[in-house]
Amino acid sequence: METNKSMRALFIIFAAGFADEMMDVAREAGLKGATIVKANAGGGLHETFLGITVHFEKEIIVSVVDAEIAEKVMSAIKEKLGVTSDARTVCFTLPVDKAIGVNM
Repeated sequence: METNKSMRALFIIFAAGFADEMMDVAREAGLKGATIVKANAGGGLHETFLGITVHFEKEIIVSVVDAEIAEKVMSAIKEKLGVTSDARTVCFTLPVDKAIGVNM
């Protein structure tokens, strides 16, 4: 079991359809691998247009990385695909005490 005080779980949540572009930005900043999960926005977030209700679909990139890499990735995403972009990206990290199967 890997123990490392600088490990972080990195979560990148964004509008569906930006996964390839998001991963390109993250890889340029040093991210080596990640899992992409499809999700739906909760809390009743939707729009109605011409009588058709559209629910916002999201994608989430999750990765366990060193804290330094997490900072670089988050900065790059904020600059290129941040919350004010069409991707409407939100990023955050959580500390990871122990992990199995993570190569850092």
